[in-house]
Amino acid sequence: MEAKEVILELRNRAGLSQDELAEKVFVTRQAVSRWENGDTVPNPETLKLLSRVFDVSINTLLGSPRQLVCQCCGMPLEDGTTSREPDGSFNEEYCKWCYTDGAFVYSSMDQLLEFLTDHMSNENFPPEQAREYFSKELPKLRHWAAK
Repeated sequence: MEAKEVILELRNRAGLSQDELAEKVFVTRQAVSRWENGDTVPNPETLKLLSRVFDVSINTLLGSPRQLVCQCCGMPLEDGTTSREPDGSFNEEYCKWCYTDGAFVYSSMDQLLEFLTDHMSNENFPPEQAREYFSKELPKLRHWAAK
């Protein structure tokens, strides 16, 4: 789905007219019309406002052009699992289980490895295999690569 379709669908779902949406994000009705026709895309600041109005991530507003992955644990991110900043805005870098209320939940990679090994292992993915897999994958993620 393209951004124009997403914005139109979200506006209609919210029961807003183009004028009402324009007022909420401080643009003209014509700007909203241009977005919905695919003539333009909202600028970054307006995308942030739209994200708050519709309670969806900017990635969703843009038609989910890329698969977001938590840069702490590697879990795929969707609007329901994406973390938020203390002001309520989305933080599209981390899941809500790794980053909560502006702080990281796991203080070390070993702590996260223990959690993942305990919760992700099963009869087809034994604990030793889970630990080995995550030990190789976690250092590739931005949060751990920076340390």
